[in-house]
Amino acid sequence: MKIITDCAADLTPEEIKELGIMVAPLFINFPGEEVNALEITPDAFYNRLEAMQPNIPTTAQPSAGMFADIFRKVVAKGEEALVIHLSSGLSGTIDSARLGAKQIANNLVNIVDSMTLSGGLRFQVLAAARAAKAQWKLPDILKLLETIRQKSEVVYTLDTLTYLARGGRIGRVQALAGSLLNLKPIIHVDRADGKYSTVGKVRTIRRAVNGIVDHIAEMYDKNEPLWISVLHGKFEEQAELLAQALQERLNVAKIEVLRISPVLGVHTGPGIVGAAVLPMRLMEGID
Repeated sequence: MKIITDCAADLTPEEIKELGIMVAPLFINFPGEEVNALEITPDAFYNRLEAMQPNIPTTAQPSAGMFADIFRKVVAKGEEALVIHLSSGLSGTIDSARLGAKQIANNLVNIVDSMTLSGGLRFQVLAAARAAKAQWKLPDILKLLETIRQKSEVVYTLDTLTYLARGGRIGRVQALAGSLLNLKPIIHVDRADGKYSTVGKVRTIRRAVNGIVDHIAEMYDKNEPLWISVLHGKFEEQAELLAQALQERLNVAKIEVLRISPVLGVHTGPGIVGAAVLPMRLMEGID
């Protein structure tokens, strides 16, 4: 079984290589140029983003035809494809994948809506890839993915709402109000519809970082060992503060600090920091 995802999963190159995961590209449209988000580093992207202010680029998902080509390569080898994409509530990527799968005349392509993105999507993809490597059957993998979706959390804060507003990812009125009041939102991905939902607003980034920790501490038992991925755009200092605060408050079995994909950074700007959280027990016993 071949696991396929997209670059919004924030996988490391080592994970992709070790587990043989296929990653479909998403695209960043700068003025006069379309860039494959897999081929630009976060620093190069943010430098370019800041240089083109007040304008921002747009993003695009692969076409149905591109997905069909990806699926054909897998099926031609006699492999089953398990395709896990970022939330349908935030992107049309999975719709393109479904249209591409319809061009394949068999039932070897199975598509899953992760209902999340970034570190939350990454957890699902890693679990599926490990399970596939261990020869798990598809129904068992799908059951595991649903459990991970229900038990994981993705929560973050932003230094400015400008990018989300321009990209249409939240209401413009909300964004304007937040900008005028200089509020820092605490946002998570709602499991019910895979869309963004505000869980709090504070005055400073430091309070927002503390609010993220409070939110996670309320969700998980203090004795539950957790795998936490701290993610940021170009906000390393705040990411390190968040990682430290999480380790002080929670039972952290594994923690890492990662960069989010440039294709997500289009809609957040460089000032994003947050965390994806999963009970460690859900990753145990897969390999």
